[in-house]
Amino acid sequence: MKKLFNRMTKGSVNLVEKYLPDPFIFAVLLTFVVVIASIFVTKTTAMGVVEAWYGGFWNLLAFSMQMALVLVTGTILATAPAFKRVLEKLASLPKNKVQAIIYVNLIALVACFINWGFGLVIGAIYAKEVAKQVKNVDYPLLIAAAYSGFVVWHAGISGSIPLKLATAGESLAIATNGAVVDPIMTNLTIFSTFNLIIFGVILVTLPFLLSFMHPKLEDTKVVDPKLLDDDIAIENKKRSEMTPAEKLENSRIINIILSVLGYAFIIRYFALNGFKLNLNIVNFIFLFTAILFHGTPIRVVRAVNSAVKSVGGIILQFPFYAGIMGIMIAKGPEGVSLAGAISDMFVNISTVRTFPLFTFLSAGIVNFFVPSGGGQWAVQAPIMMPAGAALNVDAAKTAMSIAWGDAWTNMIQPFWALPVLGIAKLGAKNIMGYCLMVLLYSGIVISLGLILL
Repeated sequence: MKKLFNRMTKGSVNLVEKYLPDPFIFAVLLTFVVVIASIFVTKTTAMGVVEAWYGGFWNLLAFSMQMALVLVTGTILATAPAFKRVLEKLASLPKNKVQAIIYVNLIALVACFINWGFGLVIGAIYAKEVAKQVKNVDYPLLIAAAYSGFVVWHAGISGSIPLKLATAGESLAIATNGAVVDPIMTNLTIFSTFNLIIFGVILVTLPFLLSFMHPKLEDTKVVDPKLLDDDIAIENKKRSEMTPAEKLENSRIINIILSVLGYAFIIRYFALNGFKLNLNIVNFIFLFTAILFHGTPIRVVRAVNSAVKSVGGIILQFPFYAGIMGIMIAKGPEGVSLAGAISDMFVNISTVRTFPLFTFLSAGIVNFFVPSGGGQWAVQAPIMMPAGAALNVDAAKTAMSIAWGDAWTNMIQPFWALPVLGIAKLGAKNIMGYCLMVLLYSGIVISLGLILL
């Protein structure tokens, strides 16, 4: 059995390494696919599709900046001496390669369930530190274990779909095409029995599944710890030899005052909002903790200059995904959008029993082209929520089926992996073979959960 599983894993890794292009090429090919499909499905003219593409092209600028800062702030925090010492102690917990994979995936799963942005960064940083200390561990698999925690994010506390469903207001009725008027609280979505069981099964089993994927010693790709070293060069100059400008650059007082200002707001934020995390507050915490731990302004500047080298993929690719989303949601002369047509196809073959499953599968397909929780909800909620209501399917379960589908195919969608890959200094093809196996396994678990629970 183990030999068969190892052959499947090796075949998956070889397949992806051979045929998966750079994530930018992947985004370009997806663009070509949706342009052609939209012309035929929505009956839109070629120029109309091009206009829809440009209409969406710049819609993710703010989000792109947030994601770039997730990578940068997480990286500069990880390079701060005090934080590195904490990471080193945590990374010393696993004693062998099997434990290394299990520890990394467990931490990533729990962290992503709490907050997806936090989980992406912490999982990747922890995996990178573990790779420095554990001998003979396959580095691409270790990073895949970190990224695989992302499969549960949309069913977690920061999932945008269940949070939108819990928000009262006219926008909820509009988003669901009148199917949901009153808010549905998180005890019926995130903390529902069926959702927690699905999450629990993945939490308990996925770390061990990933550990079974570890290749044989001759196939193991071990990284040189020196290549992972992000230490920032320090100029050891006596203060008496510094110019006034250099004294300011090396002033610990400036960093302390900045940290006090930042943490004054952070403390007030949690006092007023509870443990409610979003990208802005996560980045804010990372940034001002890094400022405090780095000690001087110039160390922060050097850490940022080192970290920004990895954000190129986000800057280049996110506008193309925004353009794809623009095409997917644009309606043709008959009022049909490409994303809507995909959703309608699954609705038409659904029964009361199979509707959550087909909703999940349709969301997984749409997520390839609309890799955004908010965007996915805007596209599918007006179709799937009324259809579920017509079949007497619980609205909370329909919404969570969309949420699980949105998270599921992220395992083979490079869009969300870019910050992790930037931190790890790897390419998408290095980890996606393992993630394909995670996709297959988690798809079975989630499907069974949605049908049986």
